[in-house]
Amino acid sequence: MGGVRKINDKLLSWASMLDPATLEQAVQTASMPFVQPYLALMPDAHLGLGATVGSVIPTVGAIMPAAVGVDIGCGMRAVRTQFTGDDVRSTGRDLRELHRAIARAIPLSAGRYNSRVQPTAAPRIAHLEGLAGIDQADAITPKWRLQLGSLGSGNHFAELSTDERDRVWLFLHSGSRGIGNKLAAKHIAAARRACAGVSLPNADLAYLTEGSAEFDGYITALRWAQTFAALNRDEMMDRMIACTADFLGEPVQQLESISCHHNYTEHEVHFGQQVWLSRKGAINAEAGRPGLIPGSMGERSFVVTGKGNEAALRSAPHGAGRAHSRRSARRLFTRSDLDARMVGIAWGESDAFLDEHPEAYKPIDLVMADADELVTVRHALRQLVNVKGD
Repeated sequence: MGGVRKINDKLLSWASMLDPATLEQAVQTASMPFVQPYLALMPDAHLGLGATVGSVIPTVGAIMPAAVGVDIGCGMRAVRTQFTGDDVRSTGRDLRELHRAIARAIPLSAGRYNSRVQPTAAPRIAHLEGLAGIDQADAITPKWRLQLGSLGSGNHFAELSTDERDRVWLFLHSGSRGIGNKLAAKHIAAARRACAGVSLPNADLAYLTEGSAEFDGYITALRWAQTFAALNRDEMMDRMIACTADFLGEPVQQLESISCHHNYTEHEVHFGQQVWLSRKGAINAEAGRPGLIPGSMGERSFVVTGKGNEAALRSAPHGAGRAHSRRSARRLFTRSDLDARMVGIAWGESDAFLDEHPEAYKPIDLVMADADELVTVRHALRQLVNVKGD
């Protein structure tokens, strides 16, 4: 495990588990002439909208908005606290109480936001209001202010976990919510208009050309949404910290804090060339950089350090990666099976999460074995509380 496979001159893959449809999608994306020198597929690669999830796409002179994705800036945030699992257990309290408290503090599920701007969110909103891109955000929906501090649905989560030394971590995964989705949709449509008449392998590979007003508008919106996503995670983490402090009866000390995007674009230099590097379901794994790779619900997550693998464009996987579609997972897995997999974890206890069953994803141990050249594992986290939106 952990080796790279050359698919062709434009595509390298670190995924040992890769289905034909995913491979074909990646081959199409890599074939675009401005993808230079090649596309790198991460170990968690799977079929996606726009482009393969788990793609690292260097481009010169153009960007494909759909290949970046609609959840701009999606990523993870983790805090190591002073508490241990023994501290949690010694309270004698049911962890479902903490689950309910977090679910009350953070709006869950698609389309659900805050009813008012929270005091902790106000300075973050003020910062966003001062950034380039605010005109685009306000034009799409001024309700973005109420979205700050909300989780969403799907594989987004807020968790309390313990590591191999029984230390308690708070860990969450979310992105730029409805505002990021709408900004992305606006610029995906602009790319399709710009490519009207251009022969493309797939309409989702429509692109914006550097130097155009449309390109500049997209980069401005992208950077604004990436900042929103990071501040959204900060706001939710503050609320998780408050809930945890209340549950344990002691203020939370943030002994270590890690944050990383995994759906975004940055200007980087690779092999001596300045490129726009789009990581769609991948994290920056430059040498020494801390990162977070979550497993599926009920499985381990990992705190890692990047190895700076140049062939992999200094990137690493962002999670387990789906092995079955959500529809397929609902056919394959039963509630009783999911209950058995979640024993010992306080979770939502609902059929709504069947499509998040651990076996709907690639085995996280396989993904991490494939990523051996890309990251060093520092800590393995096991969940005690898992909060998700349906």
